[in-house]
Amino acid sequence: MDIWLAAALALLLGLVPCGIVVARAALMDRVVAFEMAGVITTLALLLIAEALQQPSFADMAVALALLSFPGNLVLVRFAERGL
Repeated sequence: MDIWLAAALALLLGLVPCGIVVARAALMDRVVAFEMAGVITTLALLLIAEALQQPSFADMAVALALLSFPGNLVLVRFAERGL
């Protein structure tokens, strides 16, 4: 296993606590967990892009980094309405 893939796997294990917080916590704690999950996923995609030498994964990481914050704001707006 490549060191880059091992680092990506270690980062992806950090999504487990984020999922637990999203499932059980209050609204603002869920928002923080979603933001952290976006950061972890972005970094993991960058590590996978380096490991596989695929620049398209790096492009996906940049798109995720740009869209995760506005997406979370939309999620909070709908959650406040009770949808």
